[in-house]
Amino acid sequence: MYCKLLSAIVLGVEGKLIEVEVDIAAGLPQVNVVGLPDPAVRESIDRARAAIQNAGMKFPLDRITVNLAPADMRKQGSAFDLAIAAGILCASGQMPQDELEGALIIGELSLNGEVKAVPGVLAMAENARSAGLRRVYVPPASAHEAGLIEGIEVISVASLADWICGRSGTGASAQPIETAQIGEPALGASPDLSDVSGQLQGKRALLIAAAGMHNLLFLGPPGTGKTMLCRRLPSLLPPLADEEALEVTKIYSVSGKFPGARAGLIRARPFRAPHHTVSTSGLIGGGPVPKPGEVTLAHRGVLFLDELPEFGRSALESLRQPLEDRHVTIGRARGVTRFPASFMLAAAMNPCACGYWGGDQTEQPCTCSAGSLARYRARMSGPLADRIDLQVEIPRQPVSFGNGGMSSEEAREKLSVAYERQQHRYAEAGIRWNSELSGRLLAVHARLASDAEALLTGMYSRLGLSYRAHDRILKLSRTIADLEDCDAVRLEHVAEAVQYRALDRQTTGYEPGIIRETQVKQGGGKPESSSRGERNAADRTAAGN
Repeated sequence: MYCKLLSAIVLGVEGKLIEVEVDIAAGLPQVNVVGLPDPAVRESIDRARAAIQNAGMKFPLDRITVNLAPADMRKQGSAFDLAIAAGILCASGQMPQDELEGALIIGELSLNGEVKAVPGVLAMAENARSAGLRRVYVPPASAHEAGLIEGIEVISVASLADWICGRSGTGASAQPIETAQIGEPALGASPDLSDVSGQLQGKRALLIAAAGMHNLLFLGPPGTGKTMLCRRLPSLLPPLADEEALEVTKIYSVSGKFPGARAGLIRARPFRAPHHTVSTSGLIGGGPVPKPGEVTLAHRGVLFLDELPEFGRSALESLRQPLEDRHVTIGRARGVTRFPASFMLAAAMNPCACGYWGGDQTEQPCTCSAGSLARYRARMSGPLADRIDLQVEIPRQPVSFGNGGMSSEEAREKLSVAYERQQHRYAEAGIRWNSELSGRLLAVHARLASDAEALLTGMYSRLGLSYRAHDRILKLSRTIADLEDCDAVRLEHVAEAVQYRALDRQTTGYEPGIIRETQVKQGGGKPESSSRGERNAADRTAAGN
């Protein structure tokens, strides 16, 4: 006899329906599984045999052929166990097939017939709904996860014996679920921006980065607050929208990191902070069967790399594609897998190996030689630095730096203006943030006034900027204008954006005072003092405003 049921696998972070065909014919007892199964799928037969017998049913002593279609796609994992066992029982006439037609069946079997959870149920259930299916059979531990997909009936199967006897628990169609926002810290425990005293320019840069989801790098000596600032980013970012929440929750489901049996969609933006010993595969994703890496787990959130030069060179260089394309493509002999990777990169680093280059040499002299300094800086390549919008120096401060200043709640109020402007501006464009602007959209939405364009053109030549850096300054200027609730991108917005290219200034030897002098020549106002102390004081005052 013949039976056909539906199961699913995960490719990347998306579900894919698989037809499970079972044919039982007269002949010597044997079981063949075809359709490019991996060892875990071939072992399903042994688990199904033991589960069927322990459920009190008979495993057919005939020639059994199990086909997993499409046959040219590699199948892996244990999610087919329940479908294969059900197909054998239906084909042998021990279980009715009618109620299983047009339903998705997912689950791993134990030898006593219990049904265990498998990763990626959310992605599989979403794919089933897209394909027009209205019912899904899942393990009890995954019933709530599948129920997050509206418009599909979820039936939990605790064991094969209960299912055969008609004692499966049936879940109602998914309804809005009131649960804690996964990823949000407990009330009062969230790191607050006011915890960081002083560093007004660093806070200003943090505000701009959060407003437009721009990549950010803090440079400075040890203990100046670089890491503290970056770890306050989650307290500034808005919660995930519905579509984003489903994307992120699917990624964590596929990775086996779905946070709990009664958890809802993840609403807090991810914040991933891998150790600098992470491998390239751990950062980008990979393996024989490609799995998501840290850049994908940080999708729609923040990837924080502390002590950036300590990461492996190959791992850092592998960030180039996701920072530019907002996805990761991993090629293997079995095929090509694509993972989403739209994230904000936040990083912190010392200026040299000892950490004190460029500071006050009377208090803490730098002990690095010229060769050591060159080797340290070479750990981060120019093309990678070019992809970072804000490169901000965080200097050492005196003890009397005042109170913490703006809180995260006050910062979110200021940021809400920029968020609303971007949401309205890009409602029909398919993007959400200024950092995603490119091509025609960048030319339309970041059009400069004539004096601002002249300033940027001059800095492009004098600082030796790349065209990528030129475009990133435009995006940053657009975000600064949005923070001020301004439609036009003016001269002062561009001037501030250019000052955040610290690595470019270090390479060319230019100081911020030159930018201000150029601004004056273009009609930007009175020049400021070029002394470092007076400039820093002015910068801190501007950041506080």
